[in-house]
Amino acid sequence: MDTAGVGRRRQNEVYRAGVFGHSPRVPVGLRRLQERAERVLDARAYAYVAGGAGDEVTQRANRAAFDRWAVVPRVLRDASVRDTSVELFGRRLPAPLLLGPVGALELVHDEADLAVARAAAATGVPMVFSNQGSVAMEVCAEAMGDAPRWFQLYWSSSDELVESLIGRAEAAGCDALVVTLDTTMLGWRPRDLDLGHLPFALGKGIAQYTSDPVFRRLVEERAAAGGPKQPQPRPTPAAIKALVSMARAWPGSFRDNLRSPLPRAAVDTFLSIYSRPSISWTDLAWLRSRTKLPILLKGVLHPDDARRALDEGMDGVVVSTHGGRQVDRSIPALDALPDVVAAIGDRAPVLLDSGIRTGADVFTAVALGARAVLLGRPFAWGLALAGEEGVRQVVSDVLGEFDLTLGLTGHTAIDQLNPDILHRVP
Repeated sequence: MDTAGVGRRRQNEVYRAGVFGHSPRVPVGLRRLQERAERVLDARAYAYVAGGAGDEVTQRANRAAFDRWAVVPRVLRDASVRDTSVELFGRRLPAPLLLGPVGALELVHDEADLAVARAAAATGVPMVFSNQGSVAMEVCAEAMGDAPRWFQLYWSSSDELVESLIGRAEAAGCDALVVTLDTTMLGWRPRDLDLGHLPFALGKGIAQYTSDPVFRRLVEERAAAGGPKQPQPRPTPAAIKALVSMARAWPGSFRDNLRSPLPRAAVDTFLSIYSRPSISWTDLAWLRSRTKLPILLKGVLHPDDARRALDEGMDGVVVSTHGGRQVDRSIPALDALPDVVAAIGDRAPVLLDSGIRTGADVFTAVALGARAVLLGRPFAWGLALAGEEGVRQVVSDVLGEFDLTLGLTGHTAIDQLNPDILHRVP
């Protein structure tokens, strides 16, 4: 518990710096934050992070869902001391906030996941390591010390690889597994398609794989097996850049990798096994038997699926539309949240992902029943603008606004928030 409150401390930090002519390096306002990030990123990087599925109706709907709720502040309540902390799976966290998994962050900044890991550790907010990370989980875990971290799992078509990733997550000190179920196939993403850009095809965002002994063995077997020679088109500058990118993604000497078949085989192997569209409820028993870590299913939008998840031995769910990147015209995540919470009751925590941008958004989601929320794009914009410092500032700003919203509405703790404090906007 912070007697001053993280919100007031963050304000004081900014205003005192302003006395000496210094303003925040990263814009505090969301719109300016994204606009500035767009200016510094190349077209492919910005499209990958900003883009959604189809006409991006779901992405817009995720945000519009928050506009349908308003809080009714109460006055003359002593809110001088506030406790924003929440407990999740035996850990007391400073706030109901985690940094969600964002893949291929090397598109955004050279230090990628490592910068995010350091910022997360500095703020005490858990980071969910992306299965499509640009830095191996062990490297990020070492940088975080004993700070909390989770691991996102994409269910590969190789169960041996899945088991290896789970074992590594346990060894890296992860507190939970977040199994992403809404991306068994890539959604239809026009921004990326218009640019012909898939980062994984260039060897970007596959560090969890190239650092894995099972995956490396599969790559070596694929390269050794060879295959029928295909006619090769005339080399282009883009093709040469792609080969260079693949060579950099594979461990070892860059010069040796340029001549080796392994970097290209690694990309081909990844593209062939990264997801498993056939996954079904019957597979969860196998997963449950492979780890003692809490398992949350991410991508749940229907209350019946939430009930079934717990019946199958899962420990929680994440209500999510994958940031609007998978199914266009999907129900917004926030609209799905109340029914999922009602279906589960007190049996397990429900988290919310998709559409979270501000501390006021965190407040609304928690009032509607989320135990915690996952933040995505905003910290990626901060990363683009100022690396670790940018991520740290974005997280601090969200935490600060959440704390002040809590106090200014007459509340002092998370357990005081419920749907009764909100008003549905017609």
